[in-house]
Amino acid sequence: MELLKKLYEPYTLLARSRLESDSSLRRLLDSSIKPAVLERFLIEWMSRAAYMTEPVDGWIRRTGQRCIEQGMERLGEQLITHAKSETGHHLMTIDDARALVEHWNVWRSPRLELEELLAQTPTESMKEYRQLHDETIEGPYPVGQIAIEREIGFLAVQFGPRLMQQVETVLGKEVADKLSFLNEHVVVDVGHTMLNEKMLQEAITRSPEQGRIYAEAGARAMTTYIRFLGDCLHIAEDLLAPLRAVA
Repeated sequence: MELLKKLYEPYTLLARSRLESDSSLRRLLDSSIKPAVLERFLIEWMSRAAYMTEPVDGWIRRTGQRCIEQGMERLGEQLITHAKSETGHHLMTIDDARALVEHWNVWRSPRLELEELLAQTPTESMKEYRQLHDETIEGPYPVGQIAIEREIGFLAVQFGPRLMQQVETVLGKEVADKLSFLNEHVVVDVGHTMLNEKMLQEAITRSPEQGRIYAEAGARAMTTYIRFLGDCLHIAEDLLAPLRAVA
């Protein structure tokens, strides 16, 4: 993976550093966070994440087709096969949102309605995230989509376990166990990351000058997704503003 380390990873470092420096992520992990704010954040995240996740299998499949068009048949076939494993993953986010809403409605107020949450207007970060995928896939460097998946996987593997621990500490195991989507991606994305790195290495070996272009697409995705998480937290904080005033 020497080419990946030399020609790709240096251009992802700033975006990856935001996992430590971003103010919203830091607040999510802060020991002083109000339990209701954290729980409401999780509801906002999971109810909105279906919009972010539903197209994933199609994105990967289209990337595979574009790679084949550009003469990267083996890489394209790998992607098309991989796409099958991503089908229906957005349903997990909906199931998790449903479980979280049911828990909230038992213990907290105001009462929430799942269908209303799922029907919310996408934030700008959500729209930008989907637009980035489509532009990358249809553009001259579709391999950038692999970099997007690689960096989002990096986010899940690096930030996910810390957030899960925070949820269990602040809200208890009962709520943590409802996060099947996050739990699965913390584990599964380790393998996906290795697969994406292998495919990126193959693509960069073929076209070393494009390593930076791929990395920049991945970095944009990471930055945009962190903004999305921040949006979900801001919404939760604003809806529960009286709790912030007490802190």
